[in-house]
Amino acid sequence: MAPVAPRTGDAVFANVERVNAELFTLTYGAIVRQLLTDLEEVEEVNKQLDQMGYNIGIRLIDEFLAKSNVTRCVDFKETAEVIAKVGFKMFLGVTASVTNWDADGTSCSLVLEDNPLVDFVELPDTCQGLYYCNILSGVIRGALEMVSMKTEVTWIRDMLRGDDAYELRVKLLKQVPEEYPYKDDE
Repeated sequence: MAPVAPRTGDAVFANVERVNAELFTLTYGAIVRQLLTDLEEVEEVNKQLDQMGYNIGIRLIDEFLAKSNVTRCVDFKETAEVIAKVGFKMFLGVTASVTNWDADGTSCSLVLEDNPLVDFVELPDTCQGLYYCNILSGVIRGALEMVSMKTEVTWIRDMLRGDDAYELRVKLLKQVPEEYPYKDDE
């Protein structure tokens, strides 16, 4: 039997259950606002958003793998393409482009032209150090860790800060070998 072909981001997006975009955007905004009120320090909010994203990512990968029919990626370059074209489309309804690869093929940029999390958002002067969408870096980091890739994900450009696009830098720190909790009987 031939292996099932991976589904494209559009095909997966058409078949997943969706919530109202405005509700999603406003709910996320309320979470960020509450964190700013509770934690008061912008850097602490950035860390908390990243940690929240990480916790989401380690769970979201299961749904992604179950619904997307994506097979094991051969290398980090293929993994980045799957995140950009299938993952972002499946969960946010947008796609990203993968650019700026380093010579080793272990670091790239994911560039989003559109970001549904920032609809209706303007950062006040008191929040200029805030990475409003830092939850996305945590989601990517958490999801990749569950598929044995230790990564570092940082924001390079942010339209809320006056840049022309949203750019995340994803760096593969190490490929963790899979460990099995039991040994095969010999």
